Amino acid sequence: MASEQGTHTSTTTGITQTRQLLQDYLGYLEIEKQRSIRTTESYQRYLERFMRWAEQEIQLSRVEQLTEDLIRKYRIWLHHRVDGKTGEALTKKTQNYHIIPIRSFLGYLTNRGFNVVSPSRIELGKQEDRHIDFLEPDELDQLLNAPDTKKLHGKRDKAILELLFSTGLRVSELTALNRDSVRMDAGEFSIRGKRSKIRIVFLSERAKAALIEWMNARTDIDEALFVRLVKTKSTDAKGQINLRLTPRSVQRIVNAFAQSVGIMKNVTPHVLRHSYATDMLAAGADLRSVQELLGHTNISTTQIYTHVTNPRLKEIYEKFHGKSGQGENKQEESGAQSESNT
Repeated sequence: MASEQGTHTSTTTGITQTRQLLQDYLGYLEIEKQRSIRTTESYQRYLERFMRWAEQEIQLSRVEQLTEDLIRKYRIWLHHRVDGKTGEALTKKTQNYHIIPIRSFLGYLTNRGFNVVSPSRIELGKQEDRHIDFLEPDELDQLLNAPDTKKLHGKRDKAILELLFSTGLRVSELTALNRDSVRMDAGEFSIRGKRSKIRIVFLSERAKAALIEWMNARTDIDEALFVRLVKTKSTDAKGQINLRLTPRSVQRIVNAFAQSVGIMKNVTPHVLRHSYATDMLAAGADLRSVQELLGHTNISTTQIYTHVTNPRLKEIYEKFHGKSGQGENKQEESGAQSESNT
């Protein structure tokens, strides 16, 4: 591969080579890799923090200064850093969030021929198994039946809850849906998820019924599938009326209903996504199918749910194993007793 090390050497604009290449990389993420704005902004935030640290540490100006030793020192700095909000040390998970964008940036530079440390040399820190919150069947039933469907708000909220559990959608995917996104007749529809990946999701009969009831009761003409029901209408940057529910609004709706029925957990739309996944696996669905339904790129992401479902297998084992023989003995005793009585 032809090296590009001769490019970006001018600093006449006051921008160092490293800073210029960072801007190039962020543009590459958004345009060529089609990462979401949220992901790009997150990577930029973590990389800017690293750049500021490195500029103070070694007066970083050229990417050739990005060595394995420098990254190691940065990891030590992260290890001793205190979270400004909690006053506690950064968790392993948060430390990894800082390192992942650096590895990606190094990979980009390597592909362009720059002499930097290989991203394969930068390993992520081992962290504790991810904790998964999900709803038990009785909690789920309480939550799904919480909205008052005699009211318009209730019809909308019922449709939101049923759709989240029926499909395992991310909240951002749900709020991006339009009226014509869902194929009611087929009971399925395609969704564009992370990294613009397309997948098919399916509607349960309950979700379909709730959606039809909500759609039939609407009086607005907004294209969004789920809208705010308020008299005061806000406008977007173009001055157009915007009724579409935001992810934050949906989070508030879900949590409010969970509290109203006495569920003590912090219930979010993502908890319903977790509940969808654990329900599928507990019912016998294979891991690859659940991976596809959730839109996970790596099956390792889906495997975190097996930590939840495996303990359930133990419960089933303890409840039923060895009980068949006991049942036969009881039947034999009962049969013997009935024979003696005849």
